[in-house]
Amino acid sequence: MSEVLLELRGVHAWYGKSHVLQGVDMTVRRGEIVGLLGRNGVGRSTTVKAIMGHVQAAGEIVFNGQNLLGLKPFEIARRGMGYVPENREIFPTLTVEQNLVLGDRKGSTWRLADMYELFPRLGERKHTPAGSLSGGEQQMLTLCRTLMGDPQCILIDEPTEGLAPLIVVQVSRFLERLRDRGVTVVLVEQKLDIALKISRRIYVMGHGHIVFEGAPAELRADRALRKEWLEVQ
Repeated sequence: MSEVLLELRGVHAWYGKSHVLQGVDMTVRRGEIVGLLGRNGVGRSTTVKAIMGHVQAAGEIVFNGQNLLGLKPFEIARRGMGYVPENREIFPTLTVEQNLVLGDRKGSTWRLADMYELFPRLGERKHTPAGSLSGGEQQMLTLCRTLMGDPQCILIDEPTEGLAPLIVVQVSRFLERLRDRGVTVVLVEQKLDIALKISRRIYVMGHGHIVFEGAPAELRADRALRKEWLEVQ
């Protein structure tokens, strides 16, 4: 079994006085894709924001043997953590290639050519201002810009939200390529079929804490749990 790369121990997080995470425990091993599922508002996005230092948090968030709590987001990124936010956050007036170059990290094992191989459409539009891209193309760009930073682990928040089915398939293949290259992924996802297909392990959140941890096959077999914590009522 591979070593633990990221571990959350009793993590709490707040937005002002709103206590969102209430003792989250998670373990992510090197080189695996871990799916983080749950209905909207249960704390999935807050979990990845807590890992990246974007919200007030307490407990322990240990990455590569170091506690990340108290560090600034750029310090966490420099330690090898990548983050793809739900709202993408591209630089709209810069070209596709300029956005990618901004994400480049000295000594990165990833090159522009790799990005254009992963998503040929980005190569076709490399001189296009990013703000002119479609939603799916912007998602490709955000994923690749983060990858240019050569992270050991990438936190990806709702990468397939609002995308056409063909782009969803491309994003799924991208995540599988990352896994094959040894990149660890924490995937926040609403589409249960995608998460179950590509994740090695699944966590389900409910009301700010973990209500299930196990293999995708276990979640598929537990109809009552899916109905209680995942399906729309």
